[in-house]
Amino acid sequence: MRDDPFSPAVRLLGWAVHGTFLVLLAIALVRVVHDGLAWAAAGGVLLGLLYAAAVVPRLREHRTRPALARAWLGVISAGWVALALSSPDFVWLAFPLFFAYLHLLPPPAALPGVAALTGAAIAASAWHGGGLTLAEVLGPCIGAAVATMMALAYAALYRESEQRRRLIEELVRTRERLVRAEAGAARLAERERLAREIHDTLAQGMSSIILLLRAARRDLDHAPGAARGRLDEAEKAAAENLEEARSFVRALAPPVLRRSSLPDALRRVTESASARSPVRMRFEVSGTPAELPTEYEVALLRIAQGALGNASRHAAAGTVGVTLTYLDDMVVLDVFDDGRGFDPSPTRTDPGEPAGGTGYGLRAMRERARALGGTLTVESSPGEGTAVVASLPLPAAPGDLEGKPGR
Repeated sequence: MRDDPFSPAVRLLGWAVHGTFLVLLAIALVRVVHDGLAWAAAGGVLLGLLYAAAVVPRLREHRTRPALARAWLGVISAGWVALALSSPDFVWLAFPLFFAYLHLLPPPAALPGVAALTGAAIAASAWHGGGLTLAEVLGPCIGAAVATMMALAYAALYRESEQRRRLIEELVRTRERLVRAEAGAARLAERERLAREIHDTLAQGMSSIILLLRAARRDLDHAPGAARGRLDEAEKAAAENLEEARSFVRALAPPVLRRSSLPDALRRVTESASARSPVRMRFEVSGTPAELPTEYEVALLRIAQGALGNASRHAAAGTVGVTLTYLDDMVVLDVFDDGRGFDPSPTRTDPGEPAGGTGYGLRAMRERARALGGTLTVESSPGEGTAVVASLPLPAAPGDLEGKPGR
């Protein structure tokens, strides 16, 4: 029998049926021995041995070898009929045999078999008694009805348990698929986060270092002092980039934010970018600075770094302005230049990405702003410069702010 939630009760029922058979058989043997029917007693012992031979392995093979089980049932039934005709004491063995029929045979064959067994029990009682009494008719009929109702009840419970088992298996499979999908989404989100961090920190720093080294090589022969200044700036940029990389590995806040407020950090980033580029850059603060959650400051700093890097490499601008504006319900970061501009129409692969870029910078800025419920817009046209505007809504109450590291 298959393992299911009802199997302990079914096993208990099975052993109760087997025990009933053996007890009734023992009673019958004692009585036929007392009556001196030695050959009936021998037949009863043989029937008990045949029954036990199949009960010890509990007919485990009856599902895979139904022919063997039915042959055993036929032999047991024939032996019982012979014994019931020899002595009325064996008639009551029909009750445990009802369960054997209902267990081993499919319902279309089991129910007629139970009816035939009931008729045989009644006929055997009439044979020995010389006629029928109400008790001799009702006894086998009630036993058959009880056995049939118990078997049908178990079959209904078994079907329900099978449906529940299949449902649980489907739920488990669905949960496993959901876990795999969530793990895949988490990997993609982490990959996207790493790509943004690398693009806005290490890639920007490496680009600045390359530009400084090229400028130093160009000035090395005719302006060695300027070349040394470029090399000093490149060394400083490499040191800052190394510190960013270490913080990135440790998943800490950007070093420039750990040492100062957001306006001071943006001012330092702007001044550092201006020192490494021929472009003039300036930074301004408008409104009253407010305390922001750490993720807000990190996002605004990275957006500013990305926009300044784009302006330095792609815009061919003379001037770049960075403005941080604090309003009542939001904070706005503007990075604008007077460079050559570009066409930010939706027909481009990445609208707003300057020509010659990697195709990732502005998309990463948009994702940073969107993750905090904000927006990032790009206004530009060829020959008219570019403005990148990031707007983030402020938390509703001071209690919404996350704890920030001490400065």
